[in-house]
Amino acid sequence: MQESQGIVFLGEGNRTVELRTPILKRFPVCEVCVEVNSKLQYRGLFQMILVLGIGGSFPYGFHISAISYPSLHIRTFINETWIERYGYPLHPETIMLLWSFIVSVYGIGGLLGSLYCGYLTTKYRKKKCQIVTNLIMLVASLFMAFCKMAKSFEMILIGRFLYGMGTGFSLTIHPQYVGEISPKKLRGFSNSTLAVFLTLGKVLGQIFGLRELLGNESLWPLLLASTGLTALIQLIMLPFFPESPSYLLIQEGNEDAFMKAIKQLWGEGDHQAEIDDILKEKAATKSTKTLRVLELFKERSLRWQLYFLVTIMTSLQLSGVNAIYFYSFEVFRTARFEDYLIPYISLGIGTCECLSSIVCSSLIERFGRRMLLCGGYVLMIFVLILLTMTLSLQHQFFWMHYFSVVLIFLFVICYGIGPAGATVAIITEIFSQSFRPSAFLIYGSISWVWLFVLGMIFPYIVESLGSFCYLIFLGILVFSSVFTYLFLPETKGKSIMEIKGEFNKLNFGKKQAVNTENNLSKEHTFCTRL
Repeated sequence: MQESQGIVFLGEGNRTVELRTPILKRFPVCEVCVEVNSKLQYRGLFQMILVLGIGGSFPYGFHISAISYPSLHIRTFINETWIERYGYPLHPETIMLLWSFIVSVYGIGGLLGSLYCGYLTTKYRKKKCQIVTNLIMLVASLFMAFCKMAKSFEMILIGRFLYGMGTGFSLTIHPQYVGEISPKKLRGFSNSTLAVFLTLGKVLGQIFGLRELLGNESLWPLLLASTGLTALIQLIMLPFFPESPSYLLIQEGNEDAFMKAIKQLWGEGDHQAEIDDILKEKAATKSTKTLRVLELFKERSLRWQLYFLVTIMTSLQLSGVNAIYFYSFEVFRTARFEDYLIPYISLGIGTCECLSSIVCSSLIERFGRRMLLCGGYVLMIFVLILLTMTLSLQHQFFWMHYFSVVLIFLFVICYGIGPAGATVAIITEIFSQSFRPSAFLIYGSISWVWLFVLGMIFPYIVESLGSFCYLIFLGILVFSSVFTYLFLPETKGKSIMEIKGEFNKLNFGKKQAVNTENNLSKEHTFCTRL
């Protein structure tokens, strides 16, 4: 397809059909065809997004939801194994302690994986580290698959720890990788797919965890080993895809590999504007080395970026959505739902979150990250206020139970459309290539630490505050919504250097920011001439 002076030429074999633009306006179908052709141009990018997703955030979501379904069978297995070994049963409190350790060791492994990921990805590249991550996940799945046959509950502990370590790596690598391989106009969509695959993992974990499928006494080891399949698929497919173009040019200085990666991921076409943006980022980079966490904290030009990283990641973990999942079973029981129906209602919640994340990926390039984030916060605040009221009044009015269930569904939908997809997109875009690995090390550490803390203290918060336990999350959401609305610049459709210029106004003040931008422009012009 070619376009010149208001005329569009569409090639059909040896014939060329001439269409003037007024005709395109009269026939919207032609515009759709043009849009489809432009999307097909990026099919290499979409294929890589799929491959990264199934081995990236998908296993995290799967294990978060799937582990609760075979809990009774695992505790029974622990007791039976102990009786067979030592001839006497374990005390119920000891069984519960071992079960709690099986659940929490996943977070310990995830935190360790996140802490070491920054150094390893800098030294060995993201692609190689993700391939090694798949091997770790495969080993973990083997431990899970054969634990019952070997009559060893220690294998479950080892498998959960390795799963956590592998997920810690993949959750740190996935958002960086998928953000760096995307052009500016698709970067928000690409980053939001992290939430899509995570929630898809949750839903499939809930589906396969049903007793009719793998959540029964005989098949639960296969349930826990299921993500070995996704690791195997990514292990086979990932070597056929390149490193991120920005990494190849800025960190490696390999122009030939850079152009080859651009062509493979973005197809044929004019990508000069995108290339110019990466060249500007390279010209502004003081060093081709990836800078460490301590250097990130010392860098004055990243002060406000760090504020937003800590704020929006803390808000994501303490938004109340994890607590909603935890408390939803109690709400459903008080709403007088039968116990056998509760897993299916929980599956409905997971499905709503997954569908809302897909909606977010289609809206993020239209409305921008800032609007989705702030709008999601505001809607979640409103729903939490109503949920607190209905939970406190549910013993006085019988119909309040059902209203609480509806509000739980609404809260999860607001979370999926807003913060779930927009948060990772913002974090990826506000840090340049050199600082991004260290930034995501902090991102992963905050995520795993808060997940562990929330799992430990939330039952005590519920016991102390009852239905008013959500007021803590309400306060965090109010602060985050005001902070992001007042200070966070919109990053949609902007290059990394343009976003950096916006933050320079916060970090240095407007006058000094203008001087800094002028100096960077001169440096880029000089490099281009060379």
